[in-house]
Amino acid sequence: MRADWLRSTQARSLLAITFGISLVLGGAFLAVDQLHATPADALKVSGPPLSDGQSRVQAVGAAADIVSAAQLRPTSAGYLLMSCRDRDNPPYQGAVYLTFTIPADTRADAYLPAVAKALAADGWVEGRISPGGHPYSRSVSKNAVTALIYRDDDNANLGVARVYGECRNTSDHRTDSTGWVDVTGEIRG
Repeated sequence: MRADWLRSTQARSLLAITFGISLVLGGAFLAVDQLHATPADALKVSGPPLSDGQSRVQAVGAAADIVSAAQLRPTSAGYLLMSCRDRDNPPYQGAVYLTFTIPADTRADAYLPAVAKALAADGWVEGRISPGGHPYSRSVSKNAVTALIYRDDDNANLGVARVYGECRNTSDHRTDSTGWVDVTGEIRG
């Protein structure tokens, strides 16, 4: 007797309308999600594409310039060609992950601003946005290369410089085996 109301025409109509609205709204959500532009979609290569070698020279050269201008003492440096869009797809940029020692008699809160000041004297422009989540962090740029400089999160005696070249390498690297290449010798000069 209680289930008899489900067999009525009004109940069946109400259930059909509810189900139909759910399907339409779900389909609309999926359609809008597919059309939604992401920041990665806005990436446009400005200027002529860079070759793999040019991307490497740009990033590694900038890292060497940072080491020289700020008189850093690098402990290690690695180079990688990385996607600017997502994990795999072009365009790509050269990237260097560089660690350097912070002098034992100097605190990071005094040393890293001095590094940024030395880089500014060499033509690097300090950014307004500091790399989030890292103490005493700075961002600098020069000739379309950006570097994020901060104290290592795990070792207060080390600093980190992450150097990113331009997103202009349009070669297809989706099937490349990825891995960092040691460029410490090239950075030290």
